[in-house]
Amino acid sequence: MLKSPDQIAMMREAGRVVANALSAVREHAAVGTSLKELDHVASAVISDAGAKPAFLDYHPRWAAVPFPGVICTSVNDAVVHGIPNAYVLEDGDLLSVDCGAFLEGWCGDAAISFVVGTADPEDQALVDATEAALARGVDAARVGNKMGDLAYAIGGEAKRAGFGLLADHGGHGIGRTMHAEPPVPNLGRPGRGMKLEEGLVIAIEPMLILGGKDDYYHDQDEWTLRSANGRRAAHSEHTIAVTAEGPVILTLP
Repeated sequence: MLKSPDQIAMMREAGRVVANALSAVREHAAVGTSLKELDHVASAVISDAGAKPAFLDYHPRWAAVPFPGVICTSVNDAVVHGIPNAYVLEDGDLLSVDCGAFLEGWCGDAAISFVVGTADPEDQALVDATEAALARGVDAARVGNKMGDLAYAIGGEAKRAGFGLLADHGGHGIGRTMHAEPPVPNLGRPGRGMKLEEGLVIAIEPMLILGGKDDYYHDQDEWTLRSANGRRAAHSEHTIAVTAEGPVILTLP
């Protein structure tokens, strides 16, 4: 699970591709833009960088069909894994975009959430809380801390603030494959779990839901996970490395 400094540097380059793709998608997302158009935008950025999309045709054992897009586009009550289809964005939509890419055999994975057009204050507060949960998780990813410390940092305050956290889902190890050991939970108890070591590279990804409920259901497309209470959700993610100098975010532009 541990990576050398040279390997982390290579993952930083993969992460940069992902960050640039997400930045381009956010710039192009507007009222009247389709999710499929945004998928094309991300595809072009990844291709131009000489990288390969990590999500396209991804087919884990639990999925009935391979994923058909370059990015995941989850709108409003869709929490994660939304398929980029012909849906046209409307004013006030809350859009979460997840993106992964391989460069020279190394993977980067990140996600952003934002409101298209006019933001409802409650939706913006949800996005802000999700980003804050991610920031707390990143800050806790330090040598000597336990996985439970990181998980508690992510989810403890979010739960106390009344947000739900998508059940049975969290972050993951990452490297030559997109999903690897160890699992990175979004809820946990301080002082519990594996000790974080220098060279560990993980994807941290809180997924918050309005209304305090964690439950979800699968959409008819067999990929999209929607909040069971029908409330809106947000998703933020970074790939980070645990180093002796502190956590390093690998998925920045």
